[in-house]
Amino acid sequence: MTALTDRTDDRWDDGLIARSRPRAVEGDGDDGSDGDEGDEALVRAVSGAGSDGGKAAAPPLSPEGQALRMRLDALRQLVGLSRTRLDGKTLAEAGRVLDEAAARRGLSPQHTVVAIAGATGSGKSTLFNSLAGVQISETGLRRPTTAAPIACSWSDGAAGLLDRLEIPGRLRRRPRETSDAGALRGMVLVDLPDLDSAVGAHRDHVDRVLALVDAVVWVVDPEKYADAVLHERYLRPLAGHAEVTFVVLNQVDRLPGEAADLVLDDLRRLLDDDGIALGEHGEPGATVLGLSALTGEGVGELRELLGQFTQEKGAATRRISADVDRAAVRLRPLYVADGHSGPEIGETARAEFEDRLAEAVGAYAAGLAAERAWRRNAGKACGTPWLRLWRWYESRRAPRTLAGLAALAVIGGRGTAVAEPPVEEEVTARQRVEQAVRAVADEAVTGLPEPWAQAVRETAVRGAERLPEALDELAVTLGAAVAVPRVKPPRPTWWPAAVLAQAAMTLLQIYGGLWLAGQIIGVLEPRLMPPVLLMVAGIIGGPLVEWACSIAARGPARRYGQDAEQRLRQAAAGCGRARVLEPVAAELLRYREVREQYAAVAAGGTRLSTTRQ
Repeated sequence: MTALTDRTDDRWDDGLIARSRPRAVEGDGDDGSDGDEGDEALVRAVSGAGSDGGKAAAPPLSPEGQALRMRLDALRQLVGLSRTRLDGKTLAEAGRVLDEAAARRGLSPQHTVVAIAGATGSGKSTLFNSLAGVQISETGLRRPTTAAPIACSWSDGAAGLLDRLEIPGRLRRRPRETSDAGALRGMVLVDLPDLDSAVGAHRDHVDRVLALVDAVVWVVDPEKYADAVLHERYLRPLAGHAEVTFVVLNQVDRLPGEAADLVLDDLRRLLDDDGIALGEHGEPGATVLGLSALTGEGVGELRELLGQFTQEKGAATRRISADVDRAAVRLRPLYVADGHSGPEIGETARAEFEDRLAEAVGAYAAGLAAERAWRRNAGKACGTPWLRLWRWYESRRAPRTLAGLAALAVIGGRGTAVAEPPVEEEVTARQRVEQAVRAVADEAVTGLPEPWAQAVRETAVRGAERLPEALDELAVTLGAAVAVPRVKPPRPTWWPAAVLAQAAMTLLQIYGGLWLAGQIIGVLEPRLMPPVLLMVAGIIGGPLVEWACSIAARGPARRYGQDAEQRLRQAAAGCGRARVLEPVAAELLRYREVREQYAAVAAGGTRLSTTRQ
């Protein structure tokens, strides 16, 4: 739609409607020149920084504009990071705030759009006409009188703002030129339909425009200033917008004596109950005053306040900052968990997780098997020859037993294995793995907001889908390798000496036996004691050497078993870290990022100082 600007040729017929002609508005965003300015142009626009349609360099951002820019950037990043974690309905309010802030980009920062809203019979149209100094909005006893928003602009260049409010050119007016009209230069005043109108379209106009204007003047009367519709539907939800709110008690001329002060005090009490901060004693907040639009009492004071408010050129920044505040309050349960210092997987939880995986993969049993293998090899090396001969005989005799015959039958293909390991003897206990994953996920989500807690749990479950199979493979390969190693365990340096000692004991037995045999057959001189002593020394010394070696082998065997257990434990822990802990930690890091962005959004920007009393 072609933008129409109500221009004046310094001539007015009756002060009602400016002589206008179609004209593209400079600086109202219709020429598309604002598309490349980005977020900086947006914040310059809403912070009150001036522009002339891109022809002149914009002045530096004010502290309030810089604070708002950072909050909008943080909110945009927050929505981007949360889009895959939260549904679109949840982020709708934040998206609306960003959209409305973007819509304000490029529009005239020199103008302040102020809406006059009120219930039926409150006299808002009369006040609108009184501020404009001319009969613009229709007044009368018929209700509702105002059927559509009517705008009055005190200066040129507001066409883009009025287009955004969808106010047609036939409902755009200019005030009468008076000596005090210059004080309101830059203000765009909008008269709204009744907020409690029985016509639904009227209420729709009110809701739509109130979401877009920079400030609102709420007009109430002595009879309906406590109306529930006004307070519950409008004032209470907009409590955070106190700095851009004026509450005017109209028709004070109908109140005798001190009744007006009493009603104003009660109105302030209701506003305080609604959570609206009152701008009293120089503090920022809503302005409350009484006036009579019909007699003109107090209208001059309101005009002065509005003029000062407009000249500050900070209403748009205040309004958008308040919108960001409200969006942050609604998003708080999704990003902040009270009493939670910070999401992380504690060292205790990590250790318990790794212990459960090690238990599931059988690391302890594998370590014991490796220890037994080490000691078995030590026994073979340091045992007596007669014991080793007996073991060889038993191994040769084994096929004659029932178990040995069954084994031979299987090897020869004449039978089949009759037993399979039961399910509970599987290498990896799947239930233990699932329990470990649930435990570490529960520890990680402690204190997290529910959406992010659910995301962490889902990440842990996805990572654990193939974890039992991976642990099974580890247990079959690495576990079997440490339990029955293909290469014999390394021997300590004292093993050769033990073998020599055992050989010496054997030689003593053989030498003593031969000496004794020689004496028996008469070849040697009969001396019974020396060969007997040699044989006894060899017979006793062999087991003693073997026993001493077994005692000496306990420490190295235990260390070898512990090393084997640690290797399997570390392999299982590494598998668990890669599949579960690291993805969960990444999800927690993502939550910390969005929480930092939320903190930047929730941190209220530097409030504009206000001189409104």
